[in-house]
Amino acid sequence: MTDRSTSEPEICLIFPCYNEQEVLPDLLDVLRLLDLGIPMRFLFIDDGSADKTLPILQDACISDQRMACLSFSRNFGHQVAVTAGLKHAKGDIVAILDADLQDPPELLKQFIEKWREGYDVVYGIRANRKESWFLRTCYSSFYHLLEKSANILIPRDAGDFALMDRKVVDVLNTLPEHNRFVRGLRGWVGFRQTGVKYARPARHAGKPSYNMKRLTRLALDGLLSFSSAPLRFSAWLGVSAAFLGFCYLAYALGVFLSGKELPEGWTSTVVLILFLGGVQLIVLGILGEYLGRIFEEVKGRPHYVLGDRAGWITDIDPIKNC
Repeated sequence: MTDRSTSEPEICLIFPCYNEQEVLPDLLDVLRLLDLGIPMRFLFIDDGSADKTLPILQDACISDQRMACLSFSRNFGHQVAVTAGLKHAKGDIVAILDADLQDPPELLKQFIEKWREGYDVVYGIRANRKESWFLRTCYSSFYHLLEKSANILIPRDAGDFALMDRKVVDVLNTLPEHNRFVRGLRGWVGFRQTGVKYARPARHAGKPSYNMKRLTRLALDGLLSFSSAPLRFSAWLGVSAAFLGFCYLAYALGVFLSGKELPEGWTSTVVLILFLGGVQLIVLGILGEYLGRIFEEVKGRPHYVLGDRAGWITDIDPIKNC
């Protein structure tokens, strides 16, 4: 077994990119000056950007042999871009960072020190967010719900920003599911893991690619991929509705046996119908979410389709859609 305290590993930094033309010049300047004390590679995944992201990355690959770029034929999503980066990354250790400089590259020095101590996964814990209070509340609620419902340990406030040993990356690359929630998969594979707290700065430039719709989708992927709690919730919802119906039946029977007449009214009838109909639709919606994910998995389509590549990754042949 290699002594990590004395070895000189090569690290590959993965950057998923989507319409990042405003922040890329600053990011590239930071990376050119970055010194982690070990050999470095940089792999950019262009997730079907509609701006000048790809030309900027292609020029960077020409001027710096440490840089490489893969581009998708269309936008497949951030988690799929991370998956592609892990699939094609080279090196003894691999790090995932956002391209907007909210994940400080210089913090990887601390991550590497933790790796040398024997940890296979080192992830960043966001101790201070610069988003609006509404988004902070949504994030906090999601992580609390995920922590309570997931059947594995997914650290709270830990995003995709992480460093992983090659053996962890190799295991992640064998996982076939299409609805990817990488931080959950990272927790599922196990190995020795630890977190490093950091103050997450505001986005350096440009607009975030994760809008409320995408964030909601990511939250659903996390909850439904690692928990059957929604199914249990729907079952208990049905039991509750049946119990309320039984209580009303007992009430009606008691009124009848006492010789009194049951109250008649359009309002009570409509309320019962709406309540039971709402319960049924909620249950069907939960089942539909799970069935939709099964539908995506059984089709067996590749996670992404590659459009172009540049830099050191062109020496790797063949590169297939995965």
